[in-house]
Amino acid sequence: MRYLKIFLILFQWIGLLVVVGCGDDAKSTADGGVDTDSTDDLGDSPLTAVWANSGEDKVAREELRATTDPSGVINAVWNGSQISVAGARNEVVAFNLVLEAGEGAVGDVSVTFDVLNGPNNNLISGRQTSGDGVFDWTDRHIELFYVRYLQIRGLSDVSYNIYDERHVPEKFRRPWSGEGVADPGTGWADRPHADMAYPEIAVPLELVTSFTIPRDMNQSIWCDIYIPKTAAPGLYSGQITVAQQGVTVHQIPVTLKVHGFTLPDTPAVKTMIYLSRSNIDRRHLGEEYPNDPNLVAQSLLITNRYFQLAHRHKLSLIAIEGAARETPSAEWTSRLDGSLFSAANQYDGPGNGVGLNVFSIGTYGSWTWQDEGQAGMQSHANGWVNWFESNHPDVEYFLYLIDESTDYAEIEQWANWVETTPGPGSELLTLATMRIAASSNCPSLDIPATVSGLRTPPDEWEQVSLQYRDASDKRLFMYNGVRPMIGSFATEDDGVSLRATSWIQYKLGVERWFFWSANYWRDNWFGGETNVFQQARTFGEFTEMDDIQGEDGNSYSNGDGVLVYPGTDQLYPDDSYGANGPIGGLRMKHWRRGIQDGDYLALAEAIDPAAVRQIINERVPKGLWEYGVNDVNDP
Repeated sequence: MRYLKIFLILFQWIGLLVVVGCGDDAKSTADGGVDTDSTDDLGDSPLTAVWANSGEDKVAREELRATTDPSGVINAVWNGSQISVAGARNEVVAFNLVLEAGEGAVGDVSVTFDVLNGPNNNLISGRQTSGDGVFDWTDRHIELFYVRYLQIRGLSDVSYNIYDERHVPEKFRRPWSGEGVADPGTGWADRPHADMAYPEIAVPLELVTSFTIPRDMNQSIWCDIYIPKTAAPGLYSGQITVAQQGVTVHQIPVTLKVHGFTLPDTPAVKTMIYLSRSNIDRRHLGEEYPNDPNLVAQSLLITNRYFQLAHRHKLSLIAIEGAARETPSAEWTSRLDGSLFSAANQYDGPGNGVGLNVFSIGTYGSWTWQDEGQAGMQSHANGWVNWFESNHPDVEYFLYLIDESTDYAEIEQWANWVETTPGPGSELLTLATMRIAASSNCPSLDIPATVSGLRTPPDEWEQVSLQYRDASDKRLFMYNGVRPMIGSFATEDDGVSLRATSWIQYKLGVERWFFWSANYWRDNWFGGETNVFQQARTFGEFTEMDDIQGEDGNSYSNGDGVLVYPGTDQLYPDDSYGANGPIGGLRMKHWRRGIQDGDYLALAEAIDPAAVRQIINERVPKGLWEYGVNDVNDP
């Protein structure tokens, strides 16, 4: 009966995605119905509207949606007067509270929400804290975040192409017709959200105890609720309080329905994201490679908190590691055995006590045995396999041979040396990032991590993908994301974009999704250091103002390579919060929701595979190579 309930919830849930248009701004009768005549009666409040959504429909700061039309913001989370969410045990559910100031600036605003009361006196609660206490998640299952905004001054070249306006995120499309051809004479100013400020940086609210909302602006407050594995199923209720100058101006009821089943600690939809230790040290400590023992210890503490934050979002980090050894360094012990993700190290949440499920040896080709020839390669391969099989046989580990190289003969030689190793080293998987069509040049390679592109014909894609998915000693990884065949990581993309990426990953059996960097705060290719709290562009050049794209330049991109932000920033002290750990971004939270969706799908598919596949194919008809191309030279 419990599993039937999971399936019914999945059917209702994934059907709702169509009702709300893969967002949450459409009217719905979910969660107890909607009163479209209901308005948010603020009385004498200086705020002109308070409402909520799931956050996947990003609300730019300049929008006053509810002030203009209260019934127009009704959605699956907000029925006009209360917030309603639902989730399984061991799931993080979330909503986005929007405060609007349509008649004048509103200062000294504060928001509190710290308890949900459930059946039989069960509680899901937060805990008062300050400073680095935000990195202690024990007994802190409700978190609030002050959302910071980044102005979108140009379109992200690496995330989509503008020759077809249908590829561009909807709120940035010029008027178009036919095959996505923009109306003549339209330009950057005709894109509805051109130059608007987009929500992205989720600062723990304990670090921003009160704030001001400028006139004709809104302010989002994001809420994460972790449902413990011990939570009793049933309905929980609580209340958000909004105050100005210490006086309550509004209270919003919140209900949470907890389902009677539990999501797994290890996600069905797997990821890996590169984390730069040197970028952390430079921003937090002011030294790129600290030698002082006290700074080294502080660096490890801070870095481990980045790993914990990713773990809270069911994301897996990799690093430059294992270049010259045949074992991980000592700091990886707690990450791999799971002790870093336990109460002893101030962690609670998904994957409590469960170690990382991936380890990259020599990330980006940083391994140092290239000059040792075949014998050296095979000796190191034996050493690595022996260590992992003796210590962490369940971890997926591989040798990252090289990044985006077209020297396929070299890749094949290295991979073949490993594959033909006498002894256990032959079991070491090898990875290289390359176009899927090039994988035929490297038959010994185990993992061709490939970017999602349109130029490979669908039948070729399908044939190659099946070759890697069906082989026990092969894997198919994808990396980054380019519209329209997959969601993108662009800051200006819809919040549902990364959620959809996980659905497509699950549908097409992609083993792991790789995002090339979590904290690319210094653009080594194009521009040096970036103030990531003030500038949306994180990769590429700004060399001109384009009439159609806005700010433009080689590989111009908003948010590429950045999912987290430094809690302390020695380079830009005016934007530093003095916190010894990371500040997350909303795109992490959208991605997490998609990953959790994958867990629902896996649980349901274990009950009735045919029915679940039918639902997936109906709701996600095309992704990646299924789009097809008319001309591989001009997609």
